[in-house]
Amino acid sequence: MAPETRRRRRVQPCRWCGREVPDAGVGRRRQYCRQSCRQRAYEQRAMVKGTPLAPDSVVLSADEAAQLSDRVYQVRCAAEDVATALEEGADGSELRELCDALMRAAKAADGWR
Repeated sequence: MAPETRRRRRVQPCRWCGREVPDAGVGRRRQYCRQSCRQRAYEQRAMVKGTPLAPDSVVLSADEAAQLSDRVYQVRCAAEDVATALEEGADGSELRELCDALMRAAKAADGWR
């Protein structure tokens, strides 16, 4: 009788883009979802090498930082809308619509790389 193979159940996010990394189930877990993510991570590490920045630092341009800040602000506003609707006793369909907007904003903020 062969020993049962245990599959890992925890989702592993890509260390570069955050997408789900497929689990082969055997051996060491993959850290990146694609070769291009692995390459971008290497380029980022090479860029900060020899500087006072930590090796896992992520360097953003001023424009990228502003865009990320805008996305986070949109998520906060959407969450506040849901909280206000709950306090005011909104019906299920309105809450569903607000939750959908919150999820869209969160997904947009999550794909910042």
